[in-house]
Amino acid sequence: MFGTSGIRGPVGDTVTADLALSVGRALGAETDRVVVGRDPRESGRLLLDALAAGLRESGTDVLDLGLAATPTVARAVGWEDADAGAVVTASHNPAQDNGIKLWQPSGQAFDEAARTRITERIEAADWSLSAWDGLGDRTSIAVRHRHREAIVAAVGPDLAASLSVVVDVGNGAGGLTADALSALGCDVRTLNAQPDGSFPGRPSEPTPEHCGDLAALVAATDADLGIAHDGDADRMRAVTAAGDFLSGDVLLAVLAGDAATAGDRVAVPVDTSLAVADHLADRDVAIERTPVGDVYVAAAASEPGVAFGGEPSGAWIWPDETLCPDGPLAACKLAALAATEPLADRAARVETYPIRRESVETDEKAAVVAAVGEAVEEIDGDVTTLDGIRVDLGDAWFLVRASGTQPLVRLTAEARSADGADATLARARSLVERTLSTVQE
Repeated sequence: MFGTSGIRGPVGDTVTADLALSVGRALGAETDRVVVGRDPRESGRLLLDALAAGLRESGTDVLDLGLAATPTVARAVGWEDADAGAVVTASHNPAQDNGIKLWQPSGQAFDEAARTRITERIEAADWSLSAWDGLGDRTSIAVRHRHREAIVAAVGPDLAASLSVVVDVGNGAGGLTADALSALGCDVRTLNAQPDGSFPGRPSEPTPEHCGDLAALVAATDADLGIAHDGDADRMRAVTAAGDFLSGDVLLAVLAGDAATAGDRVAVPVDTSLAVADHLADRDVAIERTPVGDVYVAAAASEPGVAFGGEPSGAWIWPDETLCPDGPLAACKLAALAATEPLADRAARVETYPIRRESVETDEKAAVVAAVGEAVEEIDGDVTTLDGIRVDLGDAWFLVRASGTQPLVRLTAEARSADGADATLARARSLVERTLSTVQE
């Protein structure tokens, strides 16, 4: 039911008001006070009402932020001395989807044990409903200003002054970014700033293909950089003054290189490029690999000595600030860096390598990955099984991983040369094809 990013799926099919009611009842069985909010999708209104009803039926008080960025809700759990947070969002998914993600007081998403516990309660209808005089209250609260002030304090007043920034809100909940940048003294222009859950300006996920208008506007004006968010603003991607959309790995290397100092560690998922490790090694900063998913990166970032956590998809975590991916905070941190040195110059110092990706369709994805795990025992390389099978070959690596949402086995390969990347992908593909034929027999 719950993936690493919570519940997600098509509205009226996977995600229904009945499900939201059950999540509220299950969460209410363990809490007294919960912060809730939603992204701009129209379905979020009824789903949030159902979620709040389930919480209140359980005697839990609901603090309702209404339309709010996911990091605002996650931060508010601690600010409001609540037991948990719940956001109705499908994040970067298309308009027809919605979902629910749960948050701890630390700002970290519910971990696997907590998600499993809520799932078991839902499946067993394990809750007690309150009588008419024991229902929880539902109160509207506003903490956007507090989030803005926290960002300004973290970045430093006037650190980004005189900078010109274009923010593509993507019709989502990330308008706070423009407010915070303005408070820091930036000249801010916006694209797709009107919240609209049908995402008329562009698809919600901030990819190079979806952010062409942002790149063109930044390149055609005197803007110093461009920022793009997804629907709930937990992700942040960026464009240089020349209109070049930075890869997630390069952006990770730039942000981590600023956040960490010699002797620190940085948490990154297993599919992160060698470019990040090489860039940080030059600064005597080590990487700590995690499974794919911001919940795992956040868990690693909570450990002593980890100064930063990030995913190339656009989730960035500064553990001294919060354990949730905070897109508006990341945007302002990046603006502060661009104010002292052009973003393109910082990115140019990150040496990149060819990376190859491929998918193999199969209904037996788990069995195939397990069989690959047995086959790689014969390979002379460092094998890790944090999330799928990752084989480090020194100057190259490959990852064989089951898709979390589709009947696919995903292959990723990288090397420090194009021929090496092609050869490494071919090696991974051969392993999968051989094990696939065995599994299907």
